[in-house]
Amino acid sequence: MTQELPHSANAEQLQLLHTAVSRPAPATPSGPPPGPAQPVARVVLDVGLAHLDRPFEYSVPHELDETAQPGVRVKVRFAGKDVSGYVVARVDEAEHAGKLTPLRRVVSPEPVLTPAVLTAARQVADHYAGVLSDVLRLAVPPRHAAAERALDAHTGPEWQPPEPTVNGAWQRYSAGPAFLARLAAGGGPAASWVAAPTTDPAVDWPAALAQAAASTLSAGRGVLIVVPDHRDLDRVEAALREHLGPDQHVRLTAEQGPQARYTAWLKVLRGHVRCVVGTRAAAWAPVRDLGLVAWWDDGDDLHCEPRSPYPHVREVLRCRARIESAALLVGGFARTVTVQQWVDGGWVQTVQRAVRRGEVPQVLVTGDEVDVERFGAAAHAHLPPAAWTAAHEALRSGPVLVQVPRRGYLPTLRCGTCRAPARCGECHGPLGLSAPQAPPVCRWCGRAAARWTCDECGQTRLRASVVGARRTAEELGRAFPGVPVVRSGAGEIVASVDASPALVIATPGAEPVASQGYCATLLLDAWALLDRPSLDAGEEAVRRWLAGAALTRDADAGGRVVLCGVAPGAPQPAVQALVRWSPVWFAERESRERVELRLPPAEFVAVVGGTIGDVTAFADAVDLDLADDGPVERLGPLQGDTTDTARLLLRAPLRQGSRLARAIAVARAGRSARKLPGTLSVRVDPSGALL
Repeated sequence: MTQELPHSANAEQLQLLHTAVSRPAPATPSGPPPGPAQPVARVVLDVGLAHLDRPFEYSVPHELDETAQPGVRVKVRFAGKDVSGYVVARVDEAEHAGKLTPLRRVVSPEPVLTPAVLTAARQVADHYAGVLSDVLRLAVPPRHAAAERALDAHTGPEWQPPEPTVNGAWQRYSAGPAFLARLAAGGGPAASWVAAPTTDPAVDWPAALAQAAASTLSAGRGVLIVVPDHRDLDRVEAALREHLGPDQHVRLTAEQGPQARYTAWLKVLRGHVRCVVGTRAAAWAPVRDLGLVAWWDDGDDLHCEPRSPYPHVREVLRCRARIESAALLVGGFARTVTVQQWVDGGWVQTVQRAVRRGEVPQVLVTGDEVDVERFGAAAHAHLPPAAWTAAHEALRSGPVLVQVPRRGYLPTLRCGTCRAPARCGECHGPLGLSAPQAPPVCRWCGRAAARWTCDECGQTRLRASVVGARRTAEELGRAFPGVPVVRSGAGEIVASVDASPALVIATPGAEPVASQGYCATLLLDAWALLDRPSLDAGEEAVRRWLAGAALTRDADAGGRVVLCGVAPGAPQPAVQALVRWSPVWFAERESRERVELRLPPAEFVAVVGGTIGDVTAFADAVDLDLADDGPVERLGPLQGDTTDTARLLLRAPLRQGSRLARAIAVARAGRSARKLPGTLSVRVDPSGALL
């Protein structure tokens, strides 16, 4: 087997090559040329069937010997069709006793599937009881031939490590300088970073990520940073340009065009750049000599892949850090329960700052006994008097952020008499209003309910259950005449606002960044977040509230946060975490409760969905004896919204998770091999909203 010389071949190697070419070739006997040194290629097929989740062996024709190397895309014949795949190994002898089918062709000689990415993909597929080809479909972008040709013509200069930069953002944390020192020395620390809020862009979280990247790159190692959405991506990119200079990183997202994404991906694969920043698609970037994996806001649901096997960025990057001996950094204003369990287990260390009162905004909670005594029923209004007063005073000097938990106009309605939820007469879905004069419309089937009647009391009057962002903007526009109103939400996200007075109405995750911070932030309808039928309702509420409050000026500068709509008299640890600015305390508390109640992530859980018969048969196939821990525990099946759907939970101790995941994968393979009818969904390690 011949091997290509690297692009950086020195003069001596070129001279030897010239001599070899110039020397007359020795006479060879007549007959066919000798076969490949390793004539068998093991190929992973892009088929997505669970019972075919293994490499298949093919013979390597002589003309494909040089190009059919591990990592390249190939076309093979399988079940009478041309199927795509990746060569994952070349071996001397086949395990198959019969004759092997030859490879059809090599799609591209580019080794797009690196050994580290392949290993991580296999581990992720095993963790989620999925199929390797499904993970590889997420990991490797589709080929774009024009991008390969264009990059071949413009290779660019060889990458050089940058000089270390000033790491001012990390001086605010007691363990920050030590963490950066280990990165600069080429070490692999793992840290959970609880970011302290600030309105100074020089020490804010994007600058901190850029400085950590610069320290890693100065040691000659690569960096991979993942953020939830494009607004966060723009902020981190601006910080990277400031600390690394131009053309020292690439942007990698699924929203890029095919050519732009593949070009950026090839630059990373070929080593032209060693720093990648992007959304969840970037978690698989083939960075050379990976030295740091970092992601921001672990609890954001955008980090969870919506396609099978539904991997989370957290698990992908943890596998890559372990395989490639890279440092790990997970940051956010809040901490998820999963990351807290990593801390409790000693796998990651905490990097945080003990903030004093004046360094964070003052937090006020409306609706307490004092408010009720002063304002009566108005204390529990959508915009209580305390919030109106805070906004009125803050608008004298700058913008005010109003975080509304729901988008739309009036997303849910109730009976105006008995307060029963308003339901569609056809499918029993929730009714909502999309505009002031529009009739109620079902959010499930889309049917209008112009002549709605309550099933409980027979009345026809409706009232709002939750007020959306559009209705809130309409109300505040009337309450504060002459003040500009800026809306930011789905389909109309605003990246930033200036320091002039304005009312900024935003849904969680779409809050614009104010140039000098918001003078006040109003968090409306707190109950809408706390009362969600989800395991992570409190955790998600704390994360969203802290994200909005972190954009506010500190108390020393007059910044205030007003939390509205808390149920009176009910103990709310999430509210206490916001008032005390104690996200770590809340995560520790939640983690202890999950352990006591045997809830994920303290337990291994898989959710199986389908018809009752299919779900029950699948659970019977998975039935596994876990030795001292007993059999796998079943919870359900539970009837779904329709008569033909059901859901069942499989639960086991966390230490037995890998065994249960393997049993689920085997059961899926058996079902696939028998070609059983019906659709069965399996989600391993689901988020709290899916439980």
